[in-house]
Amino acid sequence: MVVKPEWLRVKAPQWERVGNVKETLRDLTLNTVCEEASCPNIGECFNAGTATFLIMGPACTRACPYCDIDFEKKPKTLDPTEPIRLAEAVKRLGLNHVVITSVNRDDLPDGGASQFVDCIEAVRGISPQTTIEVLIPDLCGNWGALDTILAAKPEVLNHNTETVPRLYRQVRPQGDYQRSLELLKRSRELAPWVYTKSGLMVGLGETDAEIRAVMQELREVGCDILTIGQYLQPSHKHLKVKNFITPTQFDTWKTLGESLGFLQVVSSPLTRSSYHAEQVRELMKRYPR
Repeated sequence: MVVKPEWLRVKAPQWERVGNVKETLRDLTLNTVCEEASCPNIGECFNAGTATFLIMGPACTRACPYCDIDFEKKPKTLDPTEPIRLAEAVKRLGLNHVVITSVNRDDLPDGGASQFVDCIEAVRGISPQTTIEVLIPDLCGNWGALDTILAAKPEVLNHNTETVPRLYRQVRPQGDYQRSLELLKRSRELAPWVYTKSGLMVGLGETDAEIRAVMQELREVGCDILTIGQYLQPSHKHLKVKNFITPTQFDTWKTLGESLGFLQVVSSPLTRSSYHAEQVRELMKRYPR
């Protein structure tokens, strides 16, 4: 058994603030990836008064062996009130930047693109000053659905690469590395105003050379922002951690990413896709589009 190192311990949150976020989510019947995916930063983010909303869930149509989101329940029919409730949560929490993600909905013709658009429009209607980041699935390569999302003009389009090509069959059996790259490439070409973003989790047996190669390919398709974080096994049913990456190695990847031309690289053991995502607002000021 691999022992979790000291640097992966997290501080206990201030539950008064955490309770306020939880109360808002329960009152509006909303899901968050923070809770459904057992994120280690939930205390920090809830304590800061923010959350990453999980729409069209919580049941997923895929069964990725690294993810703690439920895939055994049957996905529900889309709720037309969900975008309105999400927008109300953004207003109540006073969010300057919101991240909206989803489960995979391969059962839907557009992969849920229309629900993303409805959420974007609802947030814009009630909180126009809030910048919007969407973390989307690969939509099974439905580029028309991607166009639909991009037409709603989110400020950030995030799609996680997750791992290196060699490990895709094991880690993302229903995913496709080249399809993920193509999604980011098309987003950059079709919507030059959007900041594209992707993320990697490490500690599943990938090599440093493989990580570097993925970083290079992400830059070649115009990806602007990169997150790299340590994979943590949610339960005994999930993929085991092969190794814990040192903070020094994460710093090395951050330096490499900046040298490759990423506008922002967030790389640390506890980094997740939406960790400190609000920092993109400062990036937008430095690199306006």
